[in-house]
Amino acid sequence: MTSADKHIVFIVDDDDRIRAATQRLLKTVGLHSEAFATPQEFLRHKLPDVASCLILDVRLPEMSGLDVQRRLIEAGVPIPIIFITSHGDIPMTVKAMKSGAVEFLTKPFRDQDLIDAIQEALKRADDLRQQQVEIAQLRERYAKLTAREREVMRLIVSGMLTKEIASTLAMSEVTATVHRGHVMSKMQANSPAHLGRIAEKLKLPTMT
Repeated sequence: MTSADKHIVFIVDDDDRIRAATQRLLKTVGLHSEAFATPQEFLRHKLPDVASCLILDVRLPEMSGLDVQRRLIEAGVPIPIIFITSHGDIPMTVKAMKSGAVEFLTKPFRDQDLIDAIQEALKRADDLRQQQVEIAQLRERYAKLTAREREVMRLIVSGMLTKEIASTLAMSEVTATVHRGHVMSKMQANSPAHLGRIAEKLKLPTMT
């Protein structure tokens, strides 16, 4: 699978010439792109299920690039953003970066600077998608646990030994051992510490 098959670079800029020039540049390095003249047009667009990033002009009519970033965050769309501006200032840059922007480029900038920022953004997008796949797999495994096994998992993660789990849940140590084995097997955990990391990724409540 080529980079063009795996990735899409979205461009939001109200300048026709900049949109066209950016698309030509991306084509030279084998990247597929889609361009939008307004943020509203982009926000209405259904994003495909591929790793992507967004090149976003800061100063746009009616809605600023920072507003678009905020809207995407609120909507739970974790697309990496590269901001472009002719009028960058330090407070704006800090705000954008704190909200997760990959880069903040001030015009005029070198083509290579943009390409480097895009590669970093797409790597971040790939990593994020891999994390999402991993979380989905862990949720599937967790869904297969019985209610009792989930209780046992919570106690294992809290650091309890098998005999302590048996006492807490009023069961024999043999039964607790069986449940513990089922939990470790179903969750594909090779140690209590590994199971703890899985619980953290699933954001399971901890024992108080």
